[in-house]
Amino acid sequence: MTTVNSVENHTTIFHIATGLVCLWLSYRLFVFLRFFRPKSEHTLRSVAILVLGDIGRSPRMMYHAESFAENGFMTYVIGYGGSKPIPALERLPKVELRYLSEPPAILRSLPFVLLAPFKIIHQITSILRELLIHAGEPPEYILVQNPPSIPTLAIVWLVGKIRGSKVIIDWHNLGYSILELKLSKTHLYVRIAKWFEATFGRVAYAHLFVTEAMRDFLVKEWNLVGEKVVLHDRPPKHFHRCSAQEIHDLFTKLQTPFSRYKSLQNFLPESTTPFSTPLTDLKPSSESSTTTSPIPDLDPISATAPTYENIQPPRLRPDRPALVVSSTSWTPDEDFGILLDALKQYEQRARELSEADNGKKLPKILMAVTGKGPQRDEYMKEINRLQAEWHWVRCISLWLEAEDYPIFLGSADLGVSLHSSSSGRDLPMKVVDMFGCGLPVCALNFECLPELVKDGRNGLVFNNSEELAKQFELLLTSFPSSERLDALRTSLYHATRSLEVSQSSSTEQWCSWDENWNRRLKPIILRGIRV
Repeated sequence: MTTVNSVENHTTIFHIATGLVCLWLSYRLFVFLRFFRPKSEHTLRSVAILVLGDIGRSPRMMYHAESFAENGFMTYVIGYGGSKPIPALERLPKVELRYLSEPPAILRSLPFVLLAPFKIIHQITSILRELLIHAGEPPEYILVQNPPSIPTLAIVWLVGKIRGSKVIIDWHNLGYSILELKLSKTHLYVRIAKWFEATFGRVAYAHLFVTEAMRDFLVKEWNLVGEKVVLHDRPPKHFHRCSAQEIHDLFTKLQTPFSRYKSLQNFLPESTTPFSTPLTDLKPSSESSTTTSPIPDLDPISATAPTYENIQPPRLRPDRPALVVSSTSWTPDEDFGILLDALKQYEQRARELSEADNGKKLPKILMAVTGKGPQRDEYMKEINRLQAEWHWVRCISLWLEAEDYPIFLGSADLGVSLHSSSSGRDLPMKVVDMFGCGLPVCALNFECLPELVKDGRNGLVFNNSEELAKQFELLLTSFPSSERLDALRTSLYHATRSLEVSQSSSTEQWCSWDENWNRRLKPIILRGIRV
């Protein structure tokens, strides 16, 4: 009897286990078959935005997501985590962030030629899982940035063909041209990458380009099929030149991070938060409103600390250093050595003028470099060695949160762009951000830079470190009362205030990202919606 009951129990367990397995397999089959539904069965007013990189470090794609969501599209942003995205993506109810898993850590130690195939296989499985399973209903549009080209262009092409989603390719640069920086032009991987990019990137519902030069080249070389739209980078509306109050608040917040830089000790003006920062202070309304007499019962404040009555709003300190900022990805297509050499020359020139006593003076420079990248540690080690002997220049590396970045740019006095472009046909978005914050720029010259930087109107163009050092001296002499810097800032202000497109010319004038997106891309998006 016991043996019979035991057999029955085992049989019951087997049936239950078999049933659960069959149920799980049925569910997975159902999910898989949803991929092959008719093309007409997809969600209207929806878009999947694929970023094969850190979402928080992909501003243009984040701005796309914000624009789609504000126009009523359910927006799925698929990419890697790491940096915090812009606040709008966390605030808007129609935005969902879908993070891809990173490749196993053990693979990262492999040489590039061995790592690349394994990395691509992992990316394919991660992207397909998001687009085919987790995304639910097929999206009306799939927007993908290029580069990287492999494997994203082939994946979105395949998904678009089967599920009926319209593919939009946003051409930031050419993927094979970046690979050429690591390998030779004749390398097998480079030739495969170029073929891959041309084959799977040729046909799409729409092609977006960051420059006219990019559009002209791709249309001629690859005979692109689909709508073709030049969508220049533009800053969001909230980018602006900051007031003294905003600068004071930001640098009060940054006081702790700044205190960790040993190189800044005894370099910046003395400051005491919340009354002053290296760039701002709170000026008493009159000399009589400041007293240094002992004050009882005010612990933990020092009894000899000054007290203020009738405090006025913050002002910019006349003894502040010139804040110069450069945003870089610390990659080979941005030669940081040019900036380093220019800073060396500026240090030497500032010393000469201070010893000459001829009335011409240069200010101290606080050079802040924002961004992350592979060459950062190498250059910062060299910088720290040099500035141990410097008196007039300090260079620090910063990583700013999305909400602090535009305020920092709006607080700076001068921007520097070292972008040279692997293809020669893309533009540095960092310069667009600086212009949006009213910040004049010194930019390294390359083929299509004139589409953005007009030499002498909204910035200055240099070709080498000697020219950049001379531009520093030209713009910063007599700082903070520099006539040349003020004139350039005024010229930039007028150049970026025109928000309309001339009816008699095809030349695009300056505007915000929202205005540019709604004018150039929104009509194409709405025209393609099935109703």
